[in-house]
Amino acid sequence: MSPSPIQVTVSRIESLTPVIKEFTLTAQDRALPGFSPGSHIQLQLPTPSRTLKNAYSLLSDPADLSCYRIAVRLQESSRGGSRYLHERVREGDHLQITPPANLFAPSSRAQHHILIAGGIGITPFMAYRTEMLRQGISHELHYAYTGGLTHAYVEALQPAPNGQVTTYDSRRGERMSIEQILSGQPLGAQVYICGPERLLQAVQQTAADLGWPEARLHWEAFAAPEPGQPFQVHLARQDKTLAVGADESLLEALEASEIDLPNLCRGGVCGQCVTPYLSGQVEHRDNYLPPSDQSRALMPCVSRGACNSTLVLDL
Repeated sequence: MSPSPIQVTVSRIESLTPVIKEFTLTAQDRALPGFSPGSHIQLQLPTPSRTLKNAYSLLSDPADLSCYRIAVRLQESSRGGSRYLHERVREGDHLQITPPANLFAPSSRAQHHILIAGGIGITPFMAYRTEMLRQGISHELHYAYTGGLTHAYVEALQPAPNGQVTTYDSRRGERMSIEQILSGQPLGAQVYICGPERLLQAVQQTAADLGWPEARLHWEAFAAPEPGQPFQVHLARQDKTLAVGADESLLEALEASEIDLPNLCRGGVCGQCVTPYLSGQVEHRDNYLPPSDQSRALMPCVSRGACNSTLVLDL
């Protein structure tokens, strides 16, 4: 069962770069729930074609519950979510959000935190850093961006005794050396990555080459479902067949038919919506299921059936 939505007002919109806007959300009828660094919310977006539910990291101060703040990049391949926020939403508009959930919390066991961000991936680390500076927690932030395009929050990041900041502007030819960042770190250090898939893969591969245990790596990879070819899904227990459009996810098609599956991220990382299937060809697009489980289960938030075929779910 999905959590009850919270009614919020868009109290402020600020253009940070040509492609990134920050949205301040205030509660309408009840206090906003508390949250911890790394938390996200799902924002319901009533686009002309259908209501989308997209996840966004909370970048605001966890100690300040007068509002939530999120930042959204306009995606060129947007299915409508980021474009709706950038082009249709105005200050004073009313929206619905879910209570905060956290899939990316900093480890309480780490003696030093290494934060690696790419572009809009800086957002969860804004809350991280606010809390770490307040508590005097040792950390370092590495922030890669494209000047004039994805440089949001560069000016807001100031070095501190317990929190070094290093920035890398690709337009100036500045490159992040992941090997240099990870080499020589203390055994108690842990790494957190948020940004494009290529950044995640580069950090993961470099860490593996340097002998870092996987348990010391944490990442967030929210991404809206990619469009694909239309397909059909048959619900075996209900003896019902649904059509899934090219620009909608399987999860969205199920929800449109009033089939409510648990979900937190809607981006293929949390594992909440794992669903068994009985037959059919599946395009697995998640970052959660091991290959050994992909022959019997899928994640409908991002995975799809093959074109011109019918996927049979155990629902």
